[in-house]
Order: sequence, then C-alpha cells, then structure tokens
Amino acid sequence: MTGRLDTGIDVLDRKLNGGIPPGSIIAFSASPASQSELLLYQLTAARGSLYLTSQRNDQAVRDAIESTSAPTGSPTVRDISGNEPLDQANRLIRALPEGANLIIDPVDALERREPSRYQNFLNDLQNHMVNTGSIAILHCLSGHSIPDNRDTTKHMADIVFDLTTTVRGTDVENRLSVPKFRGGQALTETIKLEMKDEVAIDTSRDIA
Repeated sequence: MTGRLDTGIDVLDRKLNGGIPPGSIIAFSASPASQSELLLYQLTAARGSLYLTSQRNDQAVRDAIESTSAPTGSPTVRDISGNEPLDQANRLIRALPEGANLIIDPVDALERREPSRYQNFLNDLQNHMVNTGSIAILHCLSGHSIPDNRDTTKHMADIVFDLTTTVRGTDVENRLSVPKFRGGQALTETIKLEMKDEVAIDTSRDIA
C-alpha cells in the first residue's frame, strides 16, 4: 500500500498490506524467554534506526546484532539504563531524523515511572513520530512483573504486536497476533513464525 513503510521482514509486510503507516507507535509484547529480540534486530534492516536499551549495555546489544545471521542494519545503540530513563530517552529521540526507526528495548523501565510523566512521554513520542514520519517499536516484556503503565502503553500505541511462545513436547511454537491496528486492519488470524536464524513463516502443519 502506498505511503506505508516496510518493516524489513517480508512476511509481516505481506500480512500488513505493505507495512506500517509512518508516524505509528507499535507495542510489541513478548515473553522475556522468547526470540522476540530477533524481530527487533531484523527491523533495523529497513532504514536508519535508533536502538535504546534500558537493561543490557549498548555494547552487548551491538554484539548481539552483529552476531545474528538475520539481515540487519547498523543501528545507533544508546544505553538509557540510568536513574532517569525518560529524560535520557527524550533527549535522544529529539535528534531522530525523518523516516527512521526508534526501538526501545524493553520499555518496562520507562513504564515504571510516575503515570502522568510516562503519559506525557508517550504523547511527545507520538508527536515526534508523526512530525518525522518515523516508526517507534516499544518492546513490552510479558513476564511475571508487568509494569502498572502497560495498559497505557497498549492504549496509546497505534499497533499492537503480540508474540506468544509455546513449548509443546520437543517443539517451540511462535505465533504473532496483531489485535490492534489504527489506520489499517487488525489481523483476524495469527501468523505462525519460525524464529531461528531469522524471522520467517513456519510452514509446518498444525496438529490438533
């Protein structure tokens, strides 16, 4: 579809009618024990990306991106794990160029700040994404300690990606759902993904 930005992951672009509308915020929810980071790394292949890490240090993220065999770009990686991650993120986001990707991995540390400050951050982020025609991907860990502001993240987000990882015997199954898509159509079916060396469609048959 004209006017959309491709994700760099062909399977997603086909399902999303060409990609993501510029100016969108994506809340990407996944288990911390999943291969969700592989999808984040592969997103950097599509365009210039600013990768903000709130837990691992910046060198660890660079090493992980460089070591993966999936197609990736060369994102600018910055560590925002200090005492004021919202302020750190705000300063860096203001310098984001037009038509870029912003990845915050994970967004949990920002979600644990005072609710009104976090909501203001999201409003400012939305304005900046729209003004620059960029895309923000907020990596939301769905573990045992979910921040109180998670509902705010998903409500403010234009698009929600939800990756569910299930272990069945010796098999690991990954399914991506897109239950929310402002400016487009939410998907009525999940996408079964293979997440080994790179993100691809899992063509194996489902067994009831």
